[in-house]
Amino acid sequence: MSIPAYSDIILPLLQFASDGNEHHIREAMDELAIFMKIPDEERNQLMPNGNQPKFDYRTHWANTYLKKAHLLESTGRGTFRITRRGLDVLAQNPLHIDKNFLMQFPEFEEFATRSTKSEKDGGEEVSTYLGSEQTPRELIHSIHEGLRKELADELIEYVLSASPAFFERMVVELLLAMGYGGALGMGQVTQITSDGGIDGIIQEDKLGLDMIYIQAKRWKQDHVVGRPDVQGFAGSLSGEGATKGVFITTSSFSKSAVEYVQRVSNLKIILINGTKLAQLMIEHNIGVSVEATYVVKKVDRDFFDVD
Repeated sequence: MSIPAYSDIILPLLQFASDGNEHHIREAMDELAIFMKIPDEERNQLMPNGNQPKFDYRTHWANTYLKKAHLLESTGRGTFRITRRGLDVLAQNPLHIDKNFLMQFPEFEEFATRSTKSEKDGGEEVSTYLGSEQTPRELIHSIHEGLRKELADELIEYVLSASPAFFERMVVELLLAMGYGGALGMGQVTQITSDGGIDGIIQEDKLGLDMIYIQAKRWKQDHVVGRPDVQGFAGSLSGEGATKGVFITTSSFSKSAVEYVQRVSNLKIILINGTKLAQLMIEHNIGVSVEATYVVKKVDRDFFDVD
């Protein structure tokens, strides 16, 4: 038999998780391959880029769709568990679950019809719903935007599963990759036991005359960083005699926290939330690698513009 489409894997994957236990995606792939009677030669068939088995790739997408519909929930790096909603869906004894079925859930509908604004497009909205009518080039762009959003979500999951110490080292590395720290690339993580509210320091010049102080908070995405947290960071900066600070979190900032840093006149504080953090990691190749590169070519009209 041919390798099933990802939509044909969604229901079996949800049924696999119906015991309510935590499972790893690799375990699910192995069990589903047996259940769906995928021959070894088909199981080992690779994607066109040659980097991943096609069946595994499609199982990952089925897993992503179920999570976006809140039928499965992530419990850690590569692990998941069925939700109450997922159990309720299975109680309905559905014969098949595909994208149209999942559109009944608001969270999945928002994901499937998400629009993004790109500066390169002059702020024009670009739909990432693959069912919309688009030219091939528009479709490629939409798919790329969708993959980038999925990558950003996955990055935050990995960051949340790492230790606080790893997160602090990572944000220092990110700022250095962004060019802060000058040609020398000088930055350090402060001692955990006595950091005084400062998690990292970037030295922008050789003599250390200009410093950027960092606070890094690895909090779950439903935790909102409030004004008191930012004020505490501002106090730590003042205690160090510093004027520049970057507060980075995996979650988000409250409106009052944002307004506070805008009103502080003697300090320059930049707030980076989880969404921006993931975007910067992708842009500066922190925690990511290139899976494949596709070149889209067009006719060179100048070449043919001859007498």
